[in-house]
Amino acid sequence: MKLVLWAFAAGLMLSGGAAAQTYGETSRIVRDEWGVPFVYGETDADAAFALAYAEAEDDFSTLQDVLLMTRAEMGTVHGREGAQIDFMAHFLNVREKAARGYASEISDETRALVDGYAAGLNAYAEAHPDEVIRRGLFPATGEDIVAGFILRSPFFFGLDRAVGPIFDGEKPARFEPLEAGGSNGFAIAPSRSADGATRLIANSHQPWEGPVAWYEARMASGQGMCFAGALFPGSPVILLGHNRNLGWTNTVNRPDLVDIYELELDRSGKRYRYDGEWRDLERERVWLRVKFGPVAVPIPKTIKRSIHGPVIENDHGAYAVRYATQDETRHVQQYYELTKAGDWAEWLDVMRMQAIPATNFIYADRDGNIAMLYNAQFPDRAEGYDWRDVLPGEEAAALWDGPVDFAQIPLLANPASGYVVNSNNTPFVATSEADNLDRADYPERLGIEKRMTNRIMRAVKLLDADDSITRAELETIKYDRGYEPDSPEGLEFQKVIAAGENAADLKAATETLKNWDWSLDGEGMSDALAVLIMGPLMVSTYFGEEPPDYKTLLRDSAEFLEKHHGRLDPPLGDVLRLKRGDAEYPLTGGPDALRAIGWSDREDGKLIADVGDSFVMFVEWDEAGNVASQTAQPFGAAISRPDSPHYNDQAELFANMELKPVHLDRLCGMDMSGVTPILERNQAPRR
Repeated sequence: MKLVLWAFAAGLMLSGGAAAQTYGETSRIVRDEWGVPFVYGETDADAAFALAYAEAEDDFSTLQDVLLMTRAEMGTVHGREGAQIDFMAHFLNVREKAARGYASEISDETRALVDGYAAGLNAYAEAHPDEVIRRGLFPATGEDIVAGFILRSPFFFGLDRAVGPIFDGEKPARFEPLEAGGSNGFAIAPSRSADGATRLIANSHQPWEGPVAWYEARMASGQGMCFAGALFPGSPVILLGHNRNLGWTNTVNRPDLVDIYELELDRSGKRYRYDGEWRDLERERVWLRVKFGPVAVPIPKTIKRSIHGPVIENDHGAYAVRYATQDETRHVQQYYELTKAGDWAEWLDVMRMQAIPATNFIYADRDGNIAMLYNAQFPDRAEGYDWRDVLPGEEAAALWDGPVDFAQIPLLANPASGYVVNSNNTPFVATSEADNLDRADYPERLGIEKRMTNRIMRAVKLLDADDSITRAELETIKYDRGYEPDSPEGLEFQKVIAAGENAADLKAATETLKNWDWSLDGEGMSDALAVLIMGPLMVSTYFGEEPPDYKTLLRDSAEFLEKHHGRLDPPLGDVLRLKRGDAEYPLTGGPDALRAIGWSDREDGKLIADVGDSFVMFVEWDEAGNVASQTAQPFGAAISRPDSPHYNDQAELFANMELKPVHLDRLCGMDMSGVTPILERNQAPRR
């Protein structure tokens, strides 16, 4: 009886009083030699069912963490640290927005998609109950999937950096458009290609594990879905990649999409002044369930809200937070519709939905179109305010509602130069200088970042120097490991050398750095010391933090190498490593190089990489419009399955900067009738 009731709850999906909809009957999974799943369903919803099931086979633990986050239940498993995430979910009112969006704002097709995906998770959980981490976590629902997008999207444009200091008891900081962790995107038009092909490179820089690590998949349906690329855990659709006709990749941007308002409260602290009158603060009692030993203890918290948004109080005052797409719920719908677009006009029309709050889109298609869209849902702000500073909460004129028109968003399409590129830099450097957008055309109140990165400086320099780019030359550019001396890190690096020249005990280390050839390609004997220096310098320049003490940085780096390697100049590959289970390989590249490699752990004198180049995809359409693509990941498809041969089988490929084929056309044309449906091969109940 329990199984029947669960199946009913998970599988009975109603839409406007329509008949019950079941999912999974036509869902199938085929895996290639690398374990990468090709998922299929007669409907898009059944394809989403298969996608969820395939990912659960590979990384069910992360999917469950994502589900806990969307429910504000992380604390029940992960204790106090998890409860902090739960508080943010309540603070952003995620569940109420998700309920509204699921019920009345997303399309029927999108609702079926998220329901199908949730049903796939439920089918896997029921077939593998020993893997479920907490009683009562399942069944998942389509509303949970919508909530996941609502919760995660604001953090990609820096909401956490805006509110974090206020939660920590500080005054709100003036907005500075700091760079994100990284990503590169390239698009090359036929006019710039040696063979007339159109090429797209997706080169996202994300953590290699966890809720924002990429999962590779190929997805097709009897309703026209045919897409290859990567997604984050919990997404029912691929987020970047390509179909037969077009493709795109994303790089994180950091426009000013968050505003902080200082509120004037009355003596009771229950009312705030707005537009000449006192208004009651909305108050909501929430409960954080926090694991202490074997039990989850409920802890009460009160969330306050003004007309602007949620409110934070500390010793300095009361501050309301307002951010782009604050009431938006259709993120997943826009991504879904992008995958179904057939040409540039259709794709651009979907972008006009303006449901995705931020991230650059680098686009290419079989017709030779290329573009860089600085996607950002800029608040439609009034003149007369310093929007980078704290705003007066009592003034109605300071309250904005909705984004500016899509036509005001920076878009560079089909420049004469024949290429576009972005590396988390200002959108006003995206191609050859003569073809860039003019910053003067975009008002300051939009809050567009101005900063450059070493990666964009290298990319533009290398692309500008080659007016007939071959596939091999483009690969060399993408995997470039060089640094520009006048890049943000390069300028700081020279300060380290200057500081070392004034310290007698650092003479040998300083000479080693002075002999560096400005490339972390593993061929120079100064590379190991240089990469240790570049790591902290990248952090300080990216996030606007105080630079480390230069002498201390050089001394600590030199001592690290002497202690563990007995010399200042060991080969870079002895120090910078990819390690996964019993597989370990040398790496080249480094922080803010086009071949981006970062680390957080040091182990026995080694820097163990865990971030940077993650999902890499090369896509090309030949002159006849035929598509081909290749990909690589740092580890393997079976992300949290150490016993699987696909746990680390891509590690050597990735370390050697090689790629594997996708064969999308062949997969989308495959006769799937001979493949056993998921529900039959697992004897799982139908959803």
